[in-house]
Formats: sequence, structure tokens, C-alpha cells
Amino acid sequence: MPTYLEIAINIPQVSGVFDYHLPPELEGQVEAGHLVEVPFGRQRVQGVVLRFVPLPSIAETRQVISLVDRQVVLTQAQMALANQLAERTGGTLAAFIGLMLPPGLSQQADTLYTLSRSRSAIGPTPLSAVQLRLLALLEKRGGALRGRQIDRVLRRVDWRPAARRLAQRGLLTARPILPPPEVRPKKVRTAMLARPPAEAQAAMPGLGKQGSKALARRQAMLQQLLRQTGPVEVEWLYAESGGNSSDLHRLEELGLVVLGESEVWRDPLSQALPIPSQAPALTREQNICWAEIQSALRQTSLERPAPPFLLHGVTGSGKTEIYLQAVEATLQMGKQAIVLVPEIALTPQTVARFLARFPGQVGLVHSKLSAGERYDTWRRARAAQLSIVVGPRSALFTPFPNLGLIVVDECHDDTYYQSEPPFYNAVEAAILYARLCGGVCLLGSATPDLTHTYQAAQGNWRYLRLPSRILAHRRTIQVYAEKLGLASRFQPLEAEAETKELPPVTVVDMRQELKEGNRSLFSRELQSALAEVFAHNQQAILFLNRRGTATFVFCRDCGHALKCPQCDLPFTYHAPDEALVCHHCGYRRRMPAVCPQCGSKRIRQYGTGTEKVEAELQALFPQARTLRWDYETTRLKGAHEALLSHFIAQRANVLIGTQMLAKGLDLPLVTLVGAVLADVGLNLPDYRAAERTFQVLAQVAGRAGRSPLGGRVILQTFQPENYVIQAAAKHSYRQFYLQELEYRRQLYYPPFSNLVRLEYRHTRNEAAQAAAVKLATQINAWITEEGRRATRVSGPAPCFFARLGGMYRWQIVLRGPDPLSLLRGRPLGEWRVEVNPPSLL
Repeated sequence: MPTYLEIAINIPQVSGVFDYHLPPELEGQVEAGHLVEVPFGRQRVQGVVLRFVPLPSIAETRQVISLVDRQVVLTQAQMALANQLAERTGGTLAAFIGLMLPPGLSQQADTLYTLSRSRSAIGPTPLSAVQLRLLALLEKRGGALRGRQIDRVLRRVDWRPAARRLAQRGLLTARPILPPPEVRPKKVRTAMLARPPAEAQAAMPGLGKQGSKALARRQAMLQQLLRQTGPVEVEWLYAESGGNSSDLHRLEELGLVVLGESEVWRDPLSQALPIPSQAPALTREQNICWAEIQSALRQTSLERPAPPFLLHGVTGSGKTEIYLQAVEATLQMGKQAIVLVPEIALTPQTVARFLARFPGQVGLVHSKLSAGERYDTWRRARAAQLSIVVGPRSALFTPFPNLGLIVVDECHDDTYYQSEPPFYNAVEAAILYARLCGGVCLLGSATPDLTHTYQAAQGNWRYLRLPSRILAHRRTIQVYAEKLGLASRFQPLEAEAETKELPPVTVVDMRQELKEGNRSLFSRELQSALAEVFAHNQQAILFLNRRGTATFVFCRDCGHALKCPQCDLPFTYHAPDEALVCHHCGYRRRMPAVCPQCGSKRIRQYGTGTEKVEAELQALFPQARTLRWDYETTRLKGAHEALLSHFIAQRANVLIGTQMLAKGLDLPLVTLVGAVLADVGLNLPDYRAAERTFQVLAQVAGRAGRSPLGGRVILQTFQPENYVIQAAAKHSYRQFYLQELEYRRQLYYPPFSNLVRLEYRHTRNEAAQAAAVKLATQINAWITEEGRRATRVSGPAPCFFARLGGMYRWQIVLRGPDPLSLLRGRPLGEWRVEVNPPSLL
């Protein structure tokens, strides 16, 4: 009797699982968690074995074709996590399993399109523009391309109907294929001595013509190999000896050298030189927090579950040291730890701290690494050759065999939410994963989400508090302060620790500045503070949550605003190359000389972006040495590390940037933070607009005064009386929390309800609207039918960003105790379903 398996197919759109049987040659080799290749319809696809089943659910099963990887690719806990994420979000199991496989190893079925005849054989029937474009592309690329390759070239073009019509006319063929894995272990060529050292020495004179350069090179190569005890990489041998491949092959022909191959790890941290550091003594407040976490870790070692911890500590309060202590205790228990950070920008500083404490045990995962680097880190973690992995949300799916701790730093950050299918929140997933692994989940933030704080207040999570800022740069800053004749502004706390209040915040009313004739981007208060920073050779941060030079372009005669033809969003003007850029889809065009609507030359750029802030600052202060930190300047691999190192090395004295600056950076020489326009985003029609604004202002204010040099914060705003600005100015999370919580209660938004957002996209607005009206009618009928009085429906309505990437967007929002359960098992077609999304825009 054959062995039957339940397999999840690696096609994200396909829900459910399927039964297969093993061929005789694979009996005894396959386990739950293995990646296999199977037939599916007319395709060959990859799938993950979920479990063995005694009897299949269908009469005739198909046979597994092959085993892709001899080792399991998913742990039992990962498979359970994928299953629960699919259940809680309404996504497919296959989509979540796909997140857990490393890029390059996981492959999805595709279609190979091949030219059958050239365009000269088309005949009299005309072809459409898309058909001609597709044929030209195939001719240019050698006659054959996979569907995903065509997608990358013909972005936002619906080319597949054109391909089908071309296939019907015999101009091309379409064949389903499964591409092979794109990554594999890296091999390097090696060389080692094949003879005893004495024989190799005796052979030296006969390696070439006497006095020749070849003889000298070969002798040098042999001398290097005589000093080694085993195989060495041939590239190293060439570099050390001056030899080349022909020299090496001659030594092999003479029987003196044996060539081979060995596997090497692609490690993005291989060049890092960590400076070992000792753990500082904890303060009394830190010890109270650590005692609770330590107790929970011991509890899990006895297989007793522990609740999630919310570590609420002001900026600079020593949360990272608590993380380090927790990781150390986890490693001592023989378990592994995952440390999540919200942005790649934070990874260099976080990795440096963990490498300093745990040299040789830390791995790095993020999207800017090569597929090979990510694959090797994944394999090393799977083999428990690493103990810690640091990275953004994708690092959560590291296949550690014995995971004991998950740390989520800056847990309030929206980047932990994946905004493309499959939708999920990495914070919620981390809590779930820690529970499934029998580990501890530790969430840290200076400005936790209201829903997180509410969970802790209700007793569902453990709440830990670090209210005091701790000095962490005493020696470095003490030398610097003495050089300038400055006294430390910190106060003794206990033992080696010193403390200081959070930096004072000045709120500047920009309405008053305008009334008094100041039309600059910078208030007089901020200009004065910047002059002081430059005079004392210190550093400043200027924060603006916008990129570019101007945020919109319009005609002063007819009022026409230039918008992206794909998204209907205003273009952003970038001065260096005089380009108009859509920051959603990347569409670019030149800045027109005249209005395309009326022909007027009175077309201008308005608004403020990081480039304009930089230009105006340099005009006011020629001595300013600026760095911009935004998406444009950090797109390349290593850009975050380079910018950060330049600023820390004082090659610049002003860092200008967007919300990346608000995320946990530790910059001791920054004594001034200026929010150029603090109320950006405050009035967006989204229930979390106020919370996001408070969080970003509180976080960016926390970059100042993290040393004895002290610091200050200046918030420029046109709404100084707003409760968000007032709470941020007082560093009062509690004041904001209580007021915002009451607003949420009145409006029946989380944490007092759960949300489901349904979004429909179509190239025609009328079609999107019709689909939205039809589903809203159906949903209201389901609510009535099931008597769900606590479930409310908002919409249908166009999304705030009504058109993106050429697609019109309509949405329906459900609020209630469990609105997702209303939709389970219902046919929703192409609707996108999100549970508790961080934004409704």
C-alpha cells in the first residue's frame, strides 16, 4: 500500500491542501516539512508536505515527482504558524508557507512563451499594439521568455489576452514550466599538496625553466601550500603567490597538487569586526523588568506558557540592554532568538550591538541582501549554526530548530504590517509564533500602539515600564565635553548610571511667523538654535515626512495640477534632475515649461520636501554640511550603513530626513531636533492619523539629548493647540493615550472592535463601483440573516487614494467583534481582504 501525503501547493492563489502518494524510490526519505515537486493539473509545481494521512480524500492520487531539498524546509512550529495566520487573516495557507521559504529555493509554476514564426509571417490580419509589443520583446530577448519575465518588462500592461490570441494564430506557443531553484550552495575551487613535504621540496627546481618567471611563481605557490595543513581557496593562493591558473594546472600535471571543491557560506557579516563589550550593571528599574522576563524564560523551560511582554520605555531608557540580557539567557538555555527591527535603516546599529555581545553567533536577514546570502543564512539557522538572527519582518520566518525568544523592537511601527498579499502583522505573528514554540515574545517601544497598551491594561499582556533616560555614552561624550569646556547635564542615578529628563520641546506657531513677515521654512527659533549647534560643532536633525523638493505642481492661471497618469496622485518635483516623480508607482516625466492644460508659463512647484529643506538650509547657513536620509538616498545596498557612519564620524552636522529618522537611531552628538512641519499627516481621513503623528513626533524628539551635551526639540506647526501636538510637546504618552482611547470608544474603532477592510480594484471606475455596491448589498443581507447587530458596515466608497497603478480602488469596511467570521467560506473573487490594517487610506 502506498504512503499518502497531504501537501500544500506553492501557488499563492490556491487555497486548500491536496493528497498525493510517494513513489517507491522516495519511501522512507520524505517527512513533514519537506519541499517536493508534484504534478498539479497540467503543471509541475512545488509543494510542502504537511503530514502523512492513512487514507486519501480522493479515489485516485497522483505521484510525488521528486524531493527538492533533502532536509526539511519548515519546522512543525512554522507549519502551525502558517496555518493559523491563514485562519486569522483569511489568506491562503500556500501564500504563508511561501513567506517561509528563502528566495531562490522556492519556485512557482510559470508559462514559457516561445515565438513560432517571425513577424514577417503574420499575414494580412492586423495586430494590436500590445500584440506587436509582445512579439518585439520576444524577438529582442532570443525568442522565449517566462511569464514573470514579461511581467517585469511590460509592467501594468494586461498582455496575457494578447498572448492567447497570438497563440491561436500560431505566432507563439505557451507551455507550463517549473523553473529550477535559483540558489544552491556556493562552491569554491581549492588546492592542497598531493605529496609529502620532502618530495615537494625536492621537486622545486624542476617546476620550470631555470631563471624564468613561471618557475618563480610555481615555487612560490608550492611554498604557500607547504605552510598550510589542508585545502586552500585557489583565489587566495593566486593572491598570495602571484601565480595563475596555468601554473596551478602544471603543478597538478606533475602530481604535486590535488584540486578540489569546498562549500563556503555567503555571510553578509563576514567583514564585520565586532568589538567585544561587557554588559553594564542594570538600574533598579531595569532589574525590575528583567526579573519578570527572566522568570518567564525559566517558566517556558518547564513547558509552561508565558504571556507576551510590552516593554514601554522612553527613548534612551535602556530597552536594548534588556533585549541583550534576554537573548543571553535564552542562549544559555540552548535555544535561539529572533530580533526584529522595523526598518533596514536600524539593522546596522542593532547588529553591531548584538555582534559585540555575541560575536560569531549573529545572522542578518533583509531584502537588500543577495538571494545567496539570504539562502545561506537560512541554511545556517536551520542547522543551528547561528543562535541569533536580526532583521525586519521577514526575519521572523527563520527556521530555528529550538526558538526560545522573539524580540520586536519599535513594535508600534507600521512597517511590521505587510500591505500586499498575504496580509499579516508581524507583531501579531511574533506573539503567535512564540506561543507555538513555547518561547517568550518581548515587544518594546517608547510609543506603543493603543491596542497594545490596552491589551496590557486588560491583563492579557504583561506591562513593563522604563520611565527614565539612561546615559550610554559617558566616556566618549565626557572627552568631547571637556574639550569644549562643557559640563555634563546628566544627574547621578545609581552605580555607574546617570539620568536626565527628556529634552525640552518648544512649539512654534508658524501662523504667527507668517504674520510677522517670516516666510522661510525655518522659524526664527529654529534658525537661532541651528546657529548655536554650528557654533558649538554639534549636530542637528531636521525632520520632514516628505521626499523631493516640492510636493505638488500646478498652474496659477487655470489651476490644473499635474498628476500621475497611473495613480491620479500629485507628482513630486525633484530639483536636481528637474523631474516629476510619482512616489507610488515610480512613473517619471520632465517638468513641463508650460501648462499642458492651458499653455500658460505660470506653472510652479509648491510645498516642501527634503530636497527643498536642504537647499534652503544651505542658503541660510553655508557652513552646514548636510546629509539627506530618505528613500531616494537609501535605495542601494549598504546605503543605510554608509549614511549612518558618515554622520557618526561628523562628516556632516545636519541630517535631513523622513520618518526613517524616527526609528531608534542612537546619535550621541545630536543636540537639536527640528520638525519642520509637525502636523503633516495629522488631518488625513484615517482613524490612526492622530496616533501615527504622535508616535513619529515623540520618536523623532527622542533622538535629541541622548548624551551629557543635552538637547532640545522644536516643533513647527500650524495647529499648536491640537491635542496631539500638546501631548508630544509634554512627552506625555498617557495624556495622548487617554484622550485618543476615548475617541476610539465613541467611534467603535480598535481596540473596541476588529476591522475588516475589503478592497476591489479595476481599470474602469464604473466596474469597481458596481462590484463594490453589489458586495455591500450582499454583506448587509448576510448581517441581517445572521442577526449580527454589533457588526457595522461603512461604504462602499472610493479609497482616499482612489487610483493607484492605473487601478481604481473601492472599499468596504466592517467593524465588529469578529467581522472576518462573516466572510469565511463566502466566494469573494478578486476582493482583497485585510484584518485590522494599520491604515484605511
